[in-house]
Amino acid sequence: MTATDYSLAELCICAAAQAWRDDGEILATGITLIPRLAAGLAKLSLNKSLLLTDAECYLVAQPVPVGSRGSLAPVIEGWMPYARTFDVLWRGHRHAMVAPAQIDRFGQSNLSVIGQYEKPKAALLGVRGFPGNSIHHPNSYFVPNHSTRALVANEVDMVGGIGYNPARWPRGMKPLGLDLRLIVTDLAVLDFGGPSHQIRVRSLHPGITFDQVQDNTGFPLSRPQNTDITAAPTLEQLSIVREQLDPHGLRQSAFKGNPRGDRSA
Repeated sequence: MTATDYSLAELCICAAAQAWRDDGEILATGITLIPRLAAGLAKLSLNKSLLLTDAECYLVAQPVPVGSRGSLAPVIEGWMPYARTFDVLWRGHRHAMVAPAQIDRFGQSNLSVIGQYEKPKAALLGVRGFPGNSIHHPNSYFVPNHSTRALVANEVDMVGGIGYNPARWPRGMKPLGLDLRLIVTDLAVLDFGGPSHQIRVRSLHPGITFDQVQDNTGFPLSRPQNTDITAAPTLEQLSIVREQLDPHGLRQSAFKGNPRGDRSA
């Protein structure tokens, strides 16, 4: 049974969890709050074979709640230091959902600078793990503010993560591990299923139109003949998110004002 009273954050968590549904036994990494909660939800409701860490250095049997853990002692299944994480990464046995500042029509991502690299308007986090991640294993994205500033008209200001742009491929060859999956935003769920990996609208969040999504995107989107509506969370999913994964309600600060998930009213 689906819920009728849920927040935008909860809708995005449930939509993002679908990224790992069919992955089998791989390491799921969610960077920033919504993707982390989504990975935990995927583990508990969609793909019990997923591997998760405690966000430090151990593999855990169950997702670790965000916020204060109190007396909770995670059930440790194995040691997962950086060296072992990189071994998993290089073999392609990981699917990360990250939150870049910019994405372009190729799926190239930027977390480094806004503006010219030599004299940027804003310096961000650097490339972090984007270069290696993007050529070795599947990646998905979370964009909390779907706008032309995030989904940009031209190339991203600094290409940190490789996308479907042959001009940027090392030695002109498509990286074997290049596999971009979903983009979950506050307006819609997108994927790379259009012609030649064109970014496509996979589903619209309740109350959002295709024109709204296109107007807030800096490049043309592929539009299926029939566009789905993003599925409302089930009561079971909401129970898992609210009681097990985020009992302190940190998700309520993910979007300004904690808006409703269904904006059709």
